[in-house]
Formats: sequence, C-alpha cells, structure tokens
Amino acid sequence: MPSPTTLPTDVRLMALATSALGWALVALVLTAAGLWAVRHPVWDVKAVVVDGDLRHQNEAIVRAHMGTRLRGNFLTLNLQEVQAVFQSVPWVRRATVQRVFPNRLRVTLEEHQAMAWWEAGGTTALLNQQGEVFEASAESEDTDHLPELAGPQGQAAQVKQVYEALVPLFALVDMDLQRLELSAQGSWRAGLDNGARVEIGRGGPDELVARVGQFVRTLPQVTREHGRSLESADLRYPAAYAVRLRGITTLAPGQVAPPRQVAPKPRPALQR
Repeated sequence: MPSPTTLPTDVRLMALATSALGWALVALVLTAAGLWAVRHPVWDVKAVVVDGDLRHQNEAIVRAHMGTRLRGNFLTLNLQEVQAVFQSVPWVRRATVQRVFPNRLRVTLEEHQAMAWWEAGGTTALLNQQGEVFEASAESEDTDHLPELAGPQGQAAQVKQVYEALVPLFALVDMDLQRLELSAQGSWRAGLDNGARVEIGRGGPDELVARVGQFVRTLPQVTREHGRSLESADLRYPAAYAVRLRGITTLAPGQVAPPRQVAPKPRPALQR
C-alpha cells in the first residue's frame, strides 16, 4: 500500500490558520447575535410592581423615581444594585427584588417601624423596632407620640432594651416613660409624662429594673401621705431613694429644698 503523503509545513500551517479564522468568525457571529438578542427591546423593563409595606410610600411615585435610575434591561440588570437603590428610599428597611418573565420587576418593601426618637452626638434620628437607627422624614401623625431615647453613638440597642424593661414598671404607678437617657459616664436618667425626672444611676439592666421596681412599689405611699405628686427622684442611694414632691418646701423663697429620703420598708416574712 502507498504510504500517506505528508503535507508541507507551510500548507499545514495555512490550513490551521484558515480553520482558526473560520471558528473565530463563527464566534464573532454568535457573540453579535447574542448581544443583539440581549439588547433587543423585547427585554426592556416594562413595569416595576411594588408591594409590601407602603404606609410611607406612594407606589406610583416610587416606580417613576426608580425607573430613572435603572441601568440595563430585564436580562442585564444587577438585582443587588436595584435592591440598594430601593433601600436608599426614606423609610425603606429592606427590599426584595425579583425578575418576573418576560419584562417586569417585582419589588417587595419592608418599612422601618419607628418606636422612638434617637439622640446621639447632637444629632436626632429615628429608632426602629429592631434597635436600628435610620434617617427619614418625620410625619406628625407617626412620630409626635414617640418617646425620646438618648445615649452615646452605637448604644441605641442597649438603651432600647432598658427602656422596654422599665416601661411596665412605671406603668404600675400610672406614669409613662417619655425619655430615657444614658450619659457618657454610664448613668441613666428617666423623664416621665408628668414632667418628673428620675435619676436611676449606673448598672446593668437587671440592677436598673430592681432599683426602679423598689421605687415604684413604695412611691404611692409617699405621695398619698403628702397628697402631692412627684417632681423628681434620685435612686442612686444604696439603701434608700430621695424624692421631691411638688409644692412642698419649708424654706424661704429662693432657697432650694433638700429632697426627702425614703428608705423602702422591708417586706414582712412569710409565715409557714
């Protein structure tokens, strides 16, 4: 049998180059076709459906505003970027973005649920139910009634925790806790709805609860005895507290009356 003929090197190289050029041309054609298909107007986002918490948002306005900031079409949109755009809208805490074939986006919003004003470092913002600080336009019907919490930067969650622990205690004596402040030195001060101020002092949540609990258990006896309401109290004494009642003074005008110290009476022992 005749042996196969070996092609010259230059001929083989030319055949390989021709094959490579052919495949490159096929790849360019496929790429161009793919780009044309991806950029075809059929994939333009035709609608943005917004649902979820919309108490502070107008769906039509949000859709129109977001439409001017969307970059790309249904296939090329970066959903994380779209999510970040929606979460930059005031009152929006979290946004979930989904593609809905063939040309719509569905955005589900979760709004901040404001529970208090937050003051730190001379600035005021809002605090949500999760203890997160957020900036938003204040609306009177939603924020006028909110309590005020204050403290150092980064301590919002701790102040919120103590506030929620103390509210039911003051409610036992029909007082609303309207302001709770943590100083930079770690001391706590409460402001009540009747204008009274209570110096609670230092301590962890359990210590503060115990101190205020002892105070509210004995305060009604003190106010009944004198027929006066509370003006201020200081709970920083180790075995007692000091109170000032409205309108009670034995000093000349211009002098300051010392607060009355009250030692809580020990509870009677239970008889078996």
